[in-house]
Amino acid sequence: MDSAFIIEKSVVIIVVFAITMVMAMYSTWAERKVAAFLQDRVGPNRAGWGGLFQPLADGLKLFSKEEFEPNTPNRFLFFVGPGIAMATALMTSAVIPWGDRFHLFGRDILLQATDIDVAILYVFGIVSVGVYGIMIGGWASNNKFSLMGAIRAASQMVSYEVAMGLSIVALLMMTGTLSLKEISAQQAGMNWNVFYQPLSFLIFLICAFAETNRTPFDLAECETELIGGYHTEYSSMKMGFYLFAEYANMFISSTILAVLFFGGYNYPGMSWVVENWGVNIANVFGIAALFAKLCGFIFFYMWVRWTIPRFRYDQLMHLGWRILIPLSIVNIMITGIVILRGEIATYLGF
Repeated sequence: MDSAFIIEKSVVIIVVFAITMVMAMYSTWAERKVAAFLQDRVGPNRAGWGGLFQPLADGLKLFSKEEFEPNTPNRFLFFVGPGIAMATALMTSAVIPWGDRFHLFGRDILLQATDIDVAILYVFGIVSVGVYGIMIGGWASNNKFSLMGAIRAASQMVSYEVAMGLSIVALLMMTGTLSLKEISAQQAGMNWNVFYQPLSFLIFLICAFAETNRTPFDLAECETELIGGYHTEYSSMKMGFYLFAEYANMFISSTILAVLFFGGYNYPGMSWVVENWGVNIANVFGIAALFAKLCGFIFFYMWVRWTIPRFRYDQLMHLGWRILIPLSIVNIMITGIVILRGEIATYLGF
C-alpha cells in the first residue's frame, strides 16, 4: 500500500475525530446560550469572551473531580460502559463525506475517512452497538434507578431503530445505493432528497431525537423519576463520557440528516464555482455549506429541548410502534408504486 495514501488517510481520520470532539464540546456551550436566549437569560459569560472557554473549564473540572465507585460486583463492566458509548459515538463519523475532494501535492484527497459501499449499514450497525454502553453502565451500577433508566434507553432505542431503518428503505429504493458518497453526489445543486421523500425525512428526524435521548424523548435520564437515569452512579470523566457521547451523537445525527436529505456538501452554483475558481475553493464552500446545514439541525435539537415537555413512556412507545412504523411501511409502498409506475411508463415509451 502506498505510504502517501496511509499518511493521507491518517490525517483525514485525525481531523475528522478532532472536528467531532470540538463540535460536541462546543455544542454544550451552544446549548446553554440557546437556553439562555429562549428563557431571556445571559448564559455562560465568565470563562473567556462570551463564555467561549466554558467547555474547557467544564472538561478540566470533570478531570479534577474525585471519582466514586458504587459497591458493585461488576466493576469491569462499570468502567467499560462509558467507553463503549463514547467509542460508538466517534466511530460513526468514519463514513461521512465532508466534501468531494481536494487536489493537493498532485494527489486527489478524498474528504472522507473511508468510502464503503454499505456506509448506511455501517452507521446503523455502530448506532445499534451504542445501546450496549448504556445498558452495561446501568446494569453494572448496582442501582435500581440506573437499571430502570438503562432498560428504558434500550427499549426506546431498539423501538425507534426499527422505524428509522424503515424510513431509510424508501430513500434507498429511490437512490439505488447504500453509499453516503453516492447519495451526496446525486443531490447536486438543489436536487435534495427531502423534496422527494418528505415523510421519510420527518420520520427519520423524530427517530433521531429518540436515538440521541434528547427531549422530548429523554425518559432514560428523567431526573424527576430516576434521579439521573443510567449514569446516576457515575462521576468524574466517566460521567463526562456519557454526557459527551450524547452531544457527539447529536452532531453525527445532524450530519447524517444533512447528507441524506439536504444535499450534504452540495449547494446551488457549485459547478459554476468549480469551473471558475477551481475544485479546492468549491469544496471549501461545500464544507461550509455542510456545517451550516448541520448547525441548523443542532439548533433545532436545542430549540425543541427548551420548548416541548417530555412524553410519558407509554406515549413514547405508542408513537414508535403504532404510528411511525406503520407510516414508514406506507411510505415504502407508495415509493415502490411510484418507481414501478415510472419504469412501466419508460418501458412502454411514454
